[in-house]
Amino acid sequence: MSEIKLKNYKMSLLVIGSLALDTIETPFGKAEYTLGGSATFISTTASYFLDGVRLVGIVGNDFPAGEIEFLKSRNIDISGLEISKSKKTFHWHGVYHTDMNQRDSITTDLNAFEDFDPVIPENFRDSEFVCLGNVNPEIQKKVILQLRKPKFVMIDTMNFWIEGKLPQLKETMKLVDMMVVNDSEARMLSGEDNLIKASKKIFEMGPKMLIIKKGEHGALLITKDFVFIVPAFLLETVFDPTGAGDTFAGGFMGWLSKTGDLSPANLKLAVVYGSVMASLAVEKFSLDGIRSLSREKILNRLNEFRNLTHFDLVSI
Repeated sequence: MSEIKLKNYKMSLLVIGSLALDTIETPFGKAEYTLGGSATFISTTASYFLDGVRLVGIVGNDFPAGEIEFLKSRNIDISGLEISKSKKTFHWHGVYHTDMNQRDSITTDLNAFEDFDPVIPENFRDSEFVCLGNVNPEIQKKVILQLRKPKFVMIDTMNFWIEGKLPQLKETMKLVDMMVVNDSEARMLSGEDNLIKASKKIFEMGPKMLIIKKGEHGALLITKDFVFIVPAFLLETVFDPTGAGDTFAGGFMGWLSKTGDLSPANLKLAVVYGSVMASLAVEKFSLDGIRSLSREKILNRLNEFRNLTHFDLVSI
């Protein structure tokens, strides 16, 4: 395949979301108080594509100093990271079923994250690309309104906000370029069972593009002009799917931010890079699958994805 350089900073990427200490149980083991959170996965993944990812979030007084150093080692700008002196870090405890598609939430302790009310640092407000993780849509809107003229804004959301804060979510959707949901959330938000019809209803609410995650069945990129489908990479063992969606977002936005190119061809490549990074993340617990990746490993997985769908066209 052609040569691709993964480090060539051109644009800026602002990442907003949670930083957490998770307890994860899967059929393959248990990891306690391990690094998690949407902003953590997104920013770490994006850091493989460009330097100086800008992170805004909040952690508690128990957040390990070593993990702060890890974020710095990835050249992530953490000047927007708040450390609470009185509360602990957001903690989620989840147990995955055997098929890994279902999980039970045992504990959700917001702790310091309950006070998350981000004020974007002045030197972050010129960010061209913005990735807003799955947080309260009112917070997402507040962040967007603090920015000057972003080139591309993507938000993630979930059924909790669709059910509980739909009016606020719709206000935020008017301000974004792309939205990320899974297939059930797309149906819930639109009231349509068919995903193409669902996407058209969602476009009427504001976003110009949509990524619909389908778990082990891959992801769809839907715009008003085309549909692009990428399969999930076939893995013999999935250790921990917790950060898969956020890692996908980090790969997608990392590539777009690196290139600054919103053409259909590059959007499709960004979806593939998102899928590549997510497939690497789920092979180990927490961030361990993406803590220290080589350029060669990323490109090898990219080539494997390419081979999954490549075929020669022969007329009948």
